[in-house]
Amino acid sequence: MAYKRTVDELRQKASIFWPTELSRKAFEQSVIPLLLDTQEQFIAFLTVPLPDIDTLLDFINRSQFSPRLFLKHLVVLTDFGGEMLQRVNQFYDVLFPAGTMEYKWGQERKVYTFKALPINGPLTTARLNLDGSDLLTKTVITDLAQDVIVLLLLGAACTDERAAAALAKCTLSQYLGDAKQLVTYVRQRYIWVSRITSGSDANRLGQLAEQTVVKYLQDHLDVPDAIVRQGGTLPGVTHHDEKSRSQTATRFDIVISKGDKYVGIEVSFQVTTNSVIERKSREARAIFEQVEKAGHRIAYILDGAGNFQRRTALENLCTYSHCTIAFSPEEFDVLCAFLREFFQE
Repeated sequence: MAYKRTVDELRQKASIFWPTELSRKAFEQSVIPLLLDTQEQFIAFLTVPLPDIDTLLDFINRSQFSPRLFLKHLVVLTDFGGEMLQRVNQFYDVLFPAGTMEYKWGQERKVYTFKALPINGPLTTARLNLDGSDLLTKTVITDLAQDVIVLLLLGAACTDERAAAALAKCTLSQYLGDAKQLVTYVRQRYIWVSRITSGSDANRLGQLAEQTVVKYLQDHLDVPDAIVRQGGTLPGVTHHDEKSRSQTATRFDIVISKGDKYVGIEVSFQVTTNSVIERKSREARAIFEQVEKAGHRIAYILDGAGNFQRRTALENLCTYSHCTIAFSPEEFDVLCAFLREFFQE
């Protein structure tokens, strides 16, 4: 198999624009500051003594707070996203055969009657209009949104054991009315969420792209004792650092190693034109020669409409690499084959 590609060959395999799933993950991360800024308002709804969930839903609807933003808070805090919601929708008749959910509300038992579930087609965050950028816009709460709010807020309080087990992550109801515990829980959850989604907007998609490749290699490489990590250096590969005015170990986006054999991978996915690819191109020859001399390998993952506008830079990277692929699962398989061949030599 030929692992070195020309720019034209690479273009035929390229995604050109960010894959939908990666864009969705980036949005999930970028919305965190908004949720942090509105968490006090969200908490306020849950600390007001109310007789049942229907009264709370009416309270939300009559307020100036966006129902979609309220629901977004619940999705993030419970970590109960589209895939799990769809599972509930798919098995709705098993979980809620009567079309109702009996739940514990303080010391009482109440019954909620579902208004829209189950629905035809997938129940996703997009279907609930939670993936857009206008979560702050006030809208009338829909029947479907009400049903999902009930699931996420009261799921673990369901009296049916099977339904409660399916919704075990939805534990917020145990803090209803207890302002101190509720505030502690929500703030601790958002500290955790913030830590795992930290990073600037400019680097977010790039970091997610690297993480996607790392996860794919960890799951599919199938080379015993090979170590895959995000960020790292190759023994014997250095560059002159202008700040320290000394030779410094060159860092790569991804490093795979087995024993004394290493492969450095650089990932560049630019939808808009960007000068980073030019810098990588200028450094490509010197890095390639050092990598070869040390007995290692270097690969590039190159994609995005912006990168393909800089043909000369891409040609240079294709020339000074051992493997060049685009960004897709099929292309990651090519990278896996390249790595297996190298590590098994």
